[in-house]
Amino acid sequence: MKKEDLKGLSREDLVDVLYDVVNDDGTKARKNLNPRQITQERRRLRQISRVKRTLLTALGTLVVIAAVAVILSTFVFPVIQVSGDSMEPTLKDGDVMVLLNSNNYKSGELCCVAWQNKLLIKRVIALSGDKVDIDEAGNVYVNDVLLDEPYVTEKSLGECDIGFPYFVPEGKVFVMGDRRESSIDSRSSSIGPVDPDQIVGHVLFKVWPLGK
Repeated sequence: MKKEDLKGLSREDLVDVLYDVVNDDGTKARKNLNPRQITQERRRLRQISRVKRTLLTALGTLVVIAAVAVILSTFVFPVIQVSGDSMEPTLKDGDVMVLLNSNNYKSGELCCVAWQNKLLIKRVIALSGDKVDIDEAGNVYVNDVLLDEPYVTEKSLGECDIGFPYFVPEGKVFVMGDRRESSIDSRSSSIGPVDPDQIVGHVLFKVWPLGK
C-alpha cells in the first residue's frame, strides 16, 4: 500500500490497515498487534472522538450562553450599582440592581435615569400631563390626590426651585428621590422632568447584598 493511499482515512481505518500490513509482514509482527489490541485501540479512538465532540458541543453552548447574557445585560436587563444616598432607606449606597429596559412606566416605580454621564435611581412620581403639587411640609399631591408614600421616612420640600402647581410637560416624566431633603431630582430645574429616552429602565429587583 502506498503512502498516498492512506490519505483521508479515519484513525479507525488506519488501525485496520496497520493490522493488515503487519499480517503481511510475518508472524512476529502479528504477535505485536493482535485482534484484541486492535479492538481496544478502536474503542479508545471512538471514546476520544466522543469526548472531543462533547467538549466542542459544550464550548459552543457556553459561547452562545455568554453572548446571550451580554446582549440581555446590555439591552434588556441592565445591571447597575447604586451610588449615593438619595434613595435611602429604600436603597443603600452600593446596592446592585437589575433593571428592565421598557418604555412603560407607572407612578411609584423605581427607575434609572441617565443624566450628565451619570446614572441616577429615582422614583416615578407623575407622568405626562399630570399636575404635581408639593406643600411646605413635603406632602406630594398628584392631580389633587395626596400620595401615600410609606417609602419616605422624612418628608421635605427639599431643593426645589420650580413653581407649584406644576404640570408635567408632554412626553416627560416627573421623578423624585426617596430621601427628599437631599435628593436632586425633578423639583430642581437643573434636572427637571426627564425624557423617557433618558430612562435606562425600571428596577426589577435587588441582587446585592444578598438576603436584603
